[in-house]
Amino acid sequence: MATLIDGRTVAKEVNKNTAERVKRLANEGIVPGLAVILVGDDPASKIYTRMKDKKAKKLGIHSVLSTYPEDIRQDELLHDIRRFNADENINGILIQEPLPKHLDGDKLLNAIDPGKDVDGFHPFNVGCLYNNVNVNYPVSCTPRGIMTLLKHYRVKLDGARALVIGRSILVGKPMAALLENANATVTVANSHTQNLTELTKQADILIVAAGVKHLITGEMVKQGAVVIDVGMHRLADKTLTGDVDFDSVAPVAKMITPVPGGVGPMTIASLMEQTVDLTEWSHNG
Repeated sequence: MATLIDGRTVAKEVNKNTAERVKRLANEGIVPGLAVILVGDDPASKIYTRMKDKKAKKLGIHSVLSTYPEDIRQDELLHDIRRFNADENINGILIQEPLPKHLDGDKLLNAIDPGKDVDGFHPFNVGCLYNNVNVNYPVSCTPRGIMTLLKHYRVKLDGARALVIGRSILVGKPMAALLENANATVTVANSHTQNLTELTKQADILIVAAGVKHLITGEMVKQGAVVIDVGMHRLADKTLTGDVDFDSVAPVAKMITPVPGGVGPMTIASLMEQTVDLTEWSHNG
């Protein structure tokens, strides 16, 4: 049976370290600041932003949750983004998605100062990631959290065969880049990939972010593989499950993340950690 990769426990360790860093900054008269922009009344977005706001405040981070009506104009949001860019008390800015269709998400994202882009989505920061440049830059929080889990559980990346299923800017693409930068041999699959099992059976590390419930089953997984499940789906009985059929894959894999309790807790922990990173980078030059 596979070892459970316990995201909750690792996230607690990350948060503890983040809180200690916040206290050290406070001794220097510096308080990290995070601004979250929420547009509309999407229930899931409201939950996520409240969780981020609550966690930030618990860790000692100055948190600003800016909410806007569904029909807000693009120029009004751009004005507030520029205001946060100029605010010395704000070190990280994020825009909660999804956005209403009348808003241009790319233009809004590109308006964020790359040095305050706590989600790591600005083209400048994405370019730094893909070019593996030797400077400080933020990266997408979910892949960052996954890399923290892999490091914590001492998963060997150098020379490993890694398969990332999914190619979103949120997870798949930055995940593949981070693994490549760690010297893994990386393949990216998507909804158009044929003969997916041929690829999954070769993967030492399998990261599944396809958004398809139970896409991966036990017979598709290489014996002894490390399986990271990024998916999250709510079943009729209100329980959660992932893109991986846990019951059939766990007996085959060496390590596996559960859903819930695997990748999820690491995303917010990484967001808070990266807010402190941006604060330190901005003050250290």
